[in-house]
Amino acid sequence: MKSLLTICLLATVSSAALADKLAIVGGKVFTGTAQGTLDAATVLIENNKIVSVNTSSSVPEGYTTIDASGKYVTPGLIGAYTQLGLVEVSSSAGTVDASVSSNPVSSTGAAFDVSYAVNPDSSLLAISRVEGITSAVSGISRSDGLFHGLGAVITLSGAADSILKPQAFTAVNVGNNGADSRGGSRAALWVMLNEAISEAMQVSDAAQLSPSSEWHGLNSRADIKALKPVVDGTTPLLMFADRAADIRQVIAFKQRYPKIRVVLVKGMEAWRVADELAAADIPVIIDPEFNLPGSFEQLGATLANASRLEEAGVMVAMGMETHNIRLATQHAGNAVAFGMSWESAMAALTVNPASIFGMSDQLGVLKKGAKADVVVWSGDPLEVTEAPEVVLIDGQQIDMTSRQIKLRDRYQQRAESGETSQYIR
Repeated sequence: MKSLLTICLLATVSSAALADKLAIVGGKVFTGTAQGTLDAATVLIENNKIVSVNTSSSVPEGYTTIDASGKYVTPGLIGAYTQLGLVEVSSSAGTVDASVSSNPVSSTGAAFDVSYAVNPDSSLLAISRVEGITSAVSGISRSDGLFHGLGAVITLSGAADSILKPQAFTAVNVGNNGADSRGGSRAALWVMLNEAISEAMQVSDAAQLSPSSEWHGLNSRADIKALKPVVDGTTPLLMFADRAADIRQVIAFKQRYPKIRVVLVKGMEAWRVADELAAADIPVIIDPEFNLPGSFEQLGATLANASRLEEAGVMVAMGMETHNIRLATQHAGNAVAFGMSWESAMAALTVNPASIFGMSDQLGVLKKGAKADVVVWSGDPLEVTEAPEVVLIDGQQIDMTSRQIKLRDRYQQRAESGETSQYIR
């Protein structure tokens, strides 16, 4: 019976895929706004934007209806920190755009810009979007410099212009990996970081740093220009750290530079300093699934990390290894199983990452004027047995297939037919 309903729903949407006006009717709608979660609500979409979300069952004339009765409707999920569009196989012998070596244009790595490197044809985008991920934060994973360059917010629609927000953040690792590449000690890493930030603060106008002007700083001219929005508080600085001692240094950094919008990433021991993080107004991007130490800086890893951060009042977003961001709802569901509220877990996948990266008017919410990235789920998104049935990006239905699905179908067909794979197209 359930499969029949799914077929009927998809048939309805296929005829409406190109409609300018869509009405998603009857679903349990998580809005990500002050409206909260609404039962049997109606979401109206026009010209790729949300028109309204209300509890009325009436649909204005001219709208094509999608029946979501008995289903859940949410904003498109956001991968809070990934390398989507920058990597296919991280161990490839070829070019991996998520990894940057030393380059004459940059002394500290701040100037590198992933906006030039995102590939909207990456197979990982389709694999992620059929699981309800409609946009992502994408940045460099490894850099020879102190900073990991300028990351971007991207759409997973596959459109040629997939950059929603270029130069959306800068990142720096202040844990073991960062220390290892910066002299082998945090004693060197933090001095370098403080000097790099202080330089950027002392330059009143980065545009004046022309090739003809004299400059003897730790940063290159391009680095200074990239860091100015960070020290001015315009774009966030993502700081990677796991152990409590490192996180306390992140908090102290925020106290030294209160204007900088610091965001903690990974934070496996963040729960140990949750109250301090809340007091410093530092959001945390975590993978809530980690419960075993992968190194000595992760000894306090626990599945209760997310719930303890929520209890302390810390804004939590969820991100994880790029190839597995498709499992975000499963990880969020496990966080709920270990004490996090359902509403906060959903916010960690939607409105919170949008807020961190300054896009809360467009992404992660269902409200008037927001981008029409919407997912209709077979049931509760945080239950592992449920899945997206319809995914809209910019109000357009995406093809619910991916390379993984095509490979599954290919070899399933081979098993059923008895033919060898080279004869199947």
